[in-house]
Amino acid sequence: MAKNVMDTLRERGFIKQTVYEEDLYKLLGSESVPFYTGFDPTADSLHVGHFMQLIAMKHMQMAGHKPIVLIGGGTGMVGDPSGRTDMRLMMTRETVDYHCECFRRQMSKFVDFEGENGAVMVNNADWLLGLNYIDFLREIGVHFSVNKMLSAECFRSRYERGLSFFEFNYMLMQAYDFLVLSQKYGCKLELGGDDQWSNILAGVDLIRRKEQKPAYGMTFTLLTTSDGRKMGKTAKGAVWLDENKTSPYEFYQYWRNVDDADVEKCLKLLTFLPLDEIADLCANQDERINAAKERLAYELTKMVHGEEKAEAAQAQARAAFGGDAENMPIAEVPADTETVCDVLVAANAAKSKSEARRLIEGGGVKIDEEKISDVNAAIPADAKSKGEFVLHKGKKVHIRVLLK
Repeated sequence: MAKNVMDTLRERGFIKQTVYEEDLYKLLGSESVPFYTGFDPTADSLHVGHFMQLIAMKHMQMAGHKPIVLIGGGTGMVGDPSGRTDMRLMMTRETVDYHCECFRRQMSKFVDFEGENGAVMVNNADWLLGLNYIDFLREIGVHFSVNKMLSAECFRSRYERGLSFFEFNYMLMQAYDFLVLSQKYGCKLELGGDDQWSNILAGVDLIRRKEQKPAYGMTFTLLTTSDGRKMGKTAKGAVWLDENKTSPYEFYQYWRNVDDADVEKCLKLLTFLPLDEIADLCANQDERINAAKERLAYELTKMVHGEEKAEAAQAQARAAFGGDAENMPIAEVPADTETVCDVLVAANAAKSKSEARRLIEGGGVKIDEEKISDVNAAIPADAKSKGEFVLHKGKKVHIRVLLK
């Protein structure tokens, strides 16, 4: 008998909350269940936070269940107040449509759209933008209690700072999405991050009240570090799945450099490696944990960018740590560049001259094997004369600089 996908998700650390859990477990073990998860098109690329949702959808699909990918072309024009202390900027329809197209291209790498339980992709703009307001209030709004809504965490955290009526409608629209998907596709389950719990419950409740049909919700643990910070953020910002925003090498290095305490959790949540193999990789919390980090970085980069780019990123990373300049990431810098400060900025190793000066003052910069301690230091003469050198920033960033 095939394993129940809830067991798989629970063993790997995904599940945070469920509603009507016993009934849902039986359902997932007895038939193919259409389920959905939503993605707000607030940027033109998915990021690491979305990646976890895609992995969960893939686990569900591999267990025989049918994914519905909901692009929030309509709700994205309002903005979800969950987990925020400010109001989102409103986007134009053109911007939302462009972001939806970008999402479609990226998701096709991860979710199978072919076959009997192939995923379908829908855009809630198709049913939200043409709604008649009075009809919506009569048909949907009548099922919502304002008192109950205000007790939800997503609203309570914003209430004192100011919550617009505009945003207050978000919960109704997300619940309505679940109702429409239930009617059109037989959708029975909504998945999402744990910050979506209140919105998911609203949809489950709406279907059960209005349709007198079973509906279920499940939320996943948010991807955080062992000290509670959201993963997927760097000094440059989010870790994107679009290689034009986060290069395959940067993506690889992000995962190669996760804290030792987070490696096992990331392998369980973000890869499909068997649990016993993950346990073996993470059995030793000493220098041998680096092999687990390499495996994590390689597996994720391969999944997002393909095997060829994953192997290239791994070769570059190993070269950087092993001193093999031929395979290091390369930065071309104008030949008339004079100072090490200017090199750091031109090679994208520092955002500004002031940051470059701080790095030098902190003792973290070397040209080849020469430590740079003067913030006004010129590029060493021997490095300048040969037209190339290795720039070291701390222990983890090593760049082959070519003077062009």
